[in-house]
Amino acid sequence: MKKSICLILAITATIANASCIAGDNDGVLKTGMTEAEAERTRMEVISEWKKAQMQNLEPNLQNLFVTDGEGNRMKFLVSEYGQEPEGGHSLWISLHGGGGTTAAANDSQWQNQQIMYRRADPAQPAEGYYISPRSIADVWNMWFLNENDCLFEQIITTMIVTKGVNPDKVYLMGYSAGGDGVWRMAPRMADHWAASAMMAGHPGGVNLSNVRNMPFTLWVGGDDSAYDRNTEVPKKAAELDELQREDPEGYIHECHVLEGKPHWMGLEDAAAFDWMSRYVRNPYPKKVVWRQENEENMALRACFYWIKVDREEMKNGNVVIAEIKGNTIYIEESDYHTLTFYLNDKMVNLDSEVTVVYGGKQLFKGMVDRNEETLVKTLAERGDPSYAFYSSITVSLE
Repeated sequence: MKKSICLILAITATIANASCIAGDNDGVLKTGMTEAEAERTRMEVISEWKKAQMQNLEPNLQNLFVTDGEGNRMKFLVSEYGQEPEGGHSLWISLHGGGGTTAAANDSQWQNQQIMYRRADPAQPAEGYYISPRSIADVWNMWFLNENDCLFEQIITTMIVTKGVNPDKVYLMGYSAGGDGVWRMAPRMADHWAASAMMAGHPGGVNLSNVRNMPFTLWVGGDDSAYDRNTEVPKKAAELDELQREDPEGYIHECHVLEGKPHWMGLEDAAAFDWMSRYVRNPYPKKVVWRQENEENMALRACFYWIKVDREEMKNGNVVIAEIKGNTIYIEESDYHTLTFYLNDKMVNLDSEVTVVYGGKQLFKGMVDRNEETLVKTLAERGDPSYAFYSSITVSLE
């Protein structure tokens, strides 16, 4: 079974020569750093990583496709909007409709997706890079195939490195079959998105627990009765209502059922741009709820926000819930025997002892080192500067 895991880029500098990334001349990885030293080293590592990756990733933008090394190639179109704000442009990934039809029909949907919202407002989105990928297969579930995780990550990392996109302002949206994809990929890759918008898609058997920290807006026509979209979407909105009642600090969402509208909503859903743009990803939420895809043989991931699990333990439906309170990490639920928590000083005070508790039992208590090796390792694993952590704790729950 193919398992999609955290993207490990083909980085020229690896752990073996990690000191070269940070510009060290003595070949010694830094350990025992102060907060200021760790942050300075983090910025140096990210800067050198971007320089090292530029040569690898520039061809993606020049050729307008990314590959996963296993024969899958995802083409995309890109447009730039507005003035670049401080911190870098936003990135909007917009998934086309179509599905289990001809390649020509999906090509037409792809081309249309790139220009569709310009008909509502030529200046929409207000700023950022708007990208329409072309699905890698002409099948009904084209946007949540396992291969998509790596390809989406390649697109995101390409835009971060080559265009200076803000990694905390990446948004996902999609219409019809693209909306089907958003239903699945918004929760599966929730740690990547600042917010997501689902337009006219069917939720299938999606579990929404993962979107605790990712704002989600839903749009459907009131007369869109094919596959019961107009009744299934409100049901999922009700699930989000209940999740938010149980956990009021999470599960920000909106649902719009447009009365009298069929499958085509006449571009009223373009209002989702302004709604999503209110939100910036928090890569370090205090509480993380993570459930692997429920269905057998669906993509499995090794990392989610600041939590990592062993690949050998990854299993469909596995759950872990953890929360940081002060300098203590409380594991509320876990189907894993081993967990790794990546940390920085925005999450806990690393100048004091950190504690990990599970089921009332203390699994760890002690000082946690800030070190360069973890920085390089996590940046290589994630391809995302916000997930370049300089500290980690691994605990056994047995």
